[in-house]
Amino acid sequence: MNKQFLKVFFLFACFLIFSGCTSSQSQQQTTSQKTDASVAVLKGPTGIGAVWLMQSNDTGAASNSYTFEVLSSADEAMAKLIQGEIDIAALPTNVAAAVYNKSEQEVSVAAINTLGVLSILERGNTISSVSDLAGKTIFSSGQGAVPEYALQYILQKNGIENVTIQYMTEHAELATALVAGEVNIALLPEPNVTAVLLKDSSIRKALDLTQEWNKVETNAQLAMGCIVARKDFIENHPEAFSAFLQEYEASVNYVNDNVSDTAVLVEQYGIMDSASAAEKAIPNCNIVFLSGQEMKTALEGFYNILFTANPKSIGGALPNEDFYYTK
Repeated sequence: MNKQFLKVFFLFACFLIFSGCTSSQSQQQTTSQKTDASVAVLKGPTGIGAVWLMQSNDTGAASNSYTFEVLSSADEAMAKLIQGEIDIAALPTNVAAAVYNKSEQEVSVAAINTLGVLSILERGNTISSVSDLAGKTIFSSGQGAVPEYALQYILQKNGIENVTIQYMTEHAELATALVAGEVNIALLPEPNVTAVLLKDSSIRKALDLTQEWNKVETNAQLAMGCIVARKDFIENHPEAFSAFLQEYEASVNYVNDNVSDTAVLVEQYGIMDSASAAEKAIPNCNIVFLSGQEMKTALEGFYNILFTANPKSIGGALPNEDFYYTK
């Protein structure tokens, strides 16, 4: 073996080592450039749309480095947002406005992620229209939130006044009472609606409140869930936030197109307890991604209705223009 060959071999080996080091450094730099973002989602419909992104994050394929929290209470998410413990959250729409008002306007809403998920369930067959609710007692959860005001608005628009509404604290508590036969008519959201129907075939979905809402209201959609973020996060990381919205929209599309796979993820990430129940509930959860002017127009009309019903439902005041992230 001559000296010239050894020299060439040595140079080639050095080139391979240097290339490998450069590639490794490049990968490390790319990874280190990911923006850290803390995201809170709730159990139930408002959290379902995020599960594909949660899986993508776990595999390292997401654009940012997300830390996800799955919370049971919107109040807990509100507190964490106000205290700056989380950057982004999926929340009920009325809670989003309340956070804006209670945090000195430190958050913005960027997308609607859930439309109407409310239904009137009945043990029996006496209700086929809103007018059939006259003179009846309806048990409901969600007092002081969208379920209360949506039902009241529909009753008002239909001229129905003599309806008694009794409230229970938790959706699950009401669902249990309905299945146990302690309640005959109930207003519930998904996925509780599907869970009840699976447990008791004598209970039926009498009215879909989204359909009834759309019959009496053409200017405001029944928007129940949304994505909000702290303004300081948006301002400090505009590209990262834009990437999050793109990935979240892709996640919503995946959820709606791949219900069976999504159901497994929903159980895996603790959004719902059962994949089989989730598979039946997801098509009824009205999971969407509405952003920009479409989102702003829908929410402005909806907040006007909530404010008229009870200003406290959205934190005491209508949000200003800076609440709406429309880029």
